[in-house]
Amino acid sequence: MSAAPAMARRSMLERVSSCARLIRRAESRDAGVIGAIYDEAIATGVATFAAGPHDAAERREWLAARGARAPVWVMEQGDAVRAWSALAPFSHRPWYDGVAEYTVYVAADARGAGLGGEMLTQLLHEAPALGYWKLVGMILQGNDAGLALALRAGFREVGTHRAHGRVGDGWRDVTVVERHLGAP
Repeated sequence: MSAAPAMARRSMLERVSSCARLIRRAESRDAGVIGAIYDEAIATGVATFAAGPHDAAERREWLAARGARAPVWVMEQGDAVRAWSALAPFSHRPWYDGVAEYTVYVAADARGAGLGGEMLTQLLHEAPALGYWKLVGMILQGNDAGLALALRAGFREVGTHRAHGRVGDGWRDVTVVERHLGAP
């Protein structure tokens, strides 16, 4: 990366870092930006097995279909949503009732400014009130930032599912991480 683009990115990240941030529950009006951030992540090839696009209508249906124990949060910074996160039950089986899978996505031009860490901290804070005693994450091979985020937040690597799913024409491994939040 040449000096000019690197300085421009550093300047943009400083602006992102200095703006006030508000984390709140996602609403229907957030659907379009949630979809746009998700599609940016999909384009990296290392964030999810999902394929896009995810327009506002599709994401509104997705938000409306989520149960009380599968909330979505957004982070507003300035006048824009810059990140979103979600919890979802790990399984329908009752013995896994206290285990949730987490998801965190940050807008491409805001990555590296600490928003992902704030979103994951929010999930860790909210999860026990929803009846969860453990969070798990499934991090695709090549998502070094996602794995580093989890480890900084106190998650531990459990293992790796080999050739767990496909992205494009290639198989991807998935690293499983977990963090116990305490007894139910």
